Amino acid sequence: MTINTEADQPKQPVPAVPIQPAVTQTLRRHAGWQVAGVILLCFVASFLGTWVFMRTGLVSSSNVTTSTERQRIVEEGNVLADVSREVSPSVVSIVTESTTRTYLGSAQQESAGSGIIISKDGYVLTNRHVIPASATNVQVVLSDGTVYDNVKVVGRDSLNDLAFLKIDGVTNLTAAKLGTSSGVKVGGKVIAIGNALGQYQTTVTSGIISAIGRPLTASDETGDSSEQLENLLQTDAAINPGNSGGPLVNMAGEVIGINTAVASDAQGIGFAIPIDDARGLIKSVTEMGELKRAYLGVRYVSITPDVVTQLKLSVKSGAYVSTDSDSVVSGSPAAKAGIQPKDIIVKVNGVSVDGQHPLSSLLSQFVPGDTITLSILRDGKTVELKATLSQFNG
Repeated sequence: MTINTEADQPKQPVPAVPIQPAVTQTLRRHAGWQVAGVILLCFVASFLGTWVFMRTGLVSSSNVTTSTERQRIVEEGNVLADVSREVSPSVVSIVTESTTRTYLGSAQQESAGSGIIISKDGYVLTNRHVIPASATNVQVVLSDGTVYDNVKVVGRDSLNDLAFLKIDGVTNLTAAKLGTSSGVKVGGKVIAIGNALGQYQTTVTSGIISAIGRPLTASDETGDSSEQLENLLQTDAAINPGNSGGPLVNMAGEVIGINTAVASDAQGIGFAIPIDDARGLIKSVTEMGELKRAYLGVRYVSITPDVVTQLKLSVKSGAYVSTDSDSVVSGSPAAKAGIQPKDIIVKVNGVSVDGQHPLSSLLSQFVPGDTITLSILRDGKTVELKATLSQFNG
């Protein structure tokens, strides 16, 4: 088995029946008939009473159950409608014009996607693939039909499928309510909103979270380019071309993910980037006006059962710092903090590094200049190191 290392900036589990005493044998024959008659009458009355009770009880129970179920469905539909109505004003359609090279020269190409308003003054979060590097013009359309032309591209993240836009001259846009993806559970209900197929603005689909912590190799429609994405939320809420960059929200109307991909060879399988994985970038953009990604400077292997077996490790999760000569980048925050090859990073600020919380995802919640505490397993002992993150330039 070949173990692939990653950088913190990746390159790219029958109750007993009581016995009734017998009728006494000393009773006279006619008395016996009377007793037997009484017993028979009681039995018939009991049977009829039980039958009537069961019939009425069953009907009553059935009616109650059906009524309750109908009420539950109605209430659930109302919740979905309320959440959709609440979130939709924060969802935008994005139309881009790009110059492409062809055999006959250059040509203008138009594409469409979705985005999420994250601040009243016009910052918009979307996917990087929605904003081509060759884009010559970006247009944003609000849910009420308002159109903004010549929108500024703040930045395209080189390490995750994220990008940010800025609509200038606005102060009262409806910003989405950002939730957290750390508490997301499989089976939780979610709603996906976006510009489906690039034609149907503010389309709403619903479903559940069907898996978490999924890795994925994503490619464009042509298959010419691809990238590795990790820690994705998997959902059966329909995500279509054009939904990319739109929000995946919970029943509280909070954004928990950014819709990014759909499995082309399956039905009902879509993926979203957890909102926590964009938290650091969102903070840098909304507070500093520019895209800045935090950087630790270490190459590592995400620990899986196969890695545990091959390297004979004593832990089942974490980030194993490789033994390569450049596993700890010289002069990096990791080097300054004292991280060494063969160290296993098991926690970041008390949060365990595992399949649902990869190291790169945890680091993406911070901004350059933040100081974090790393719990390291070294030679069987746990040590804590502090690292002040720098800015990634790549």
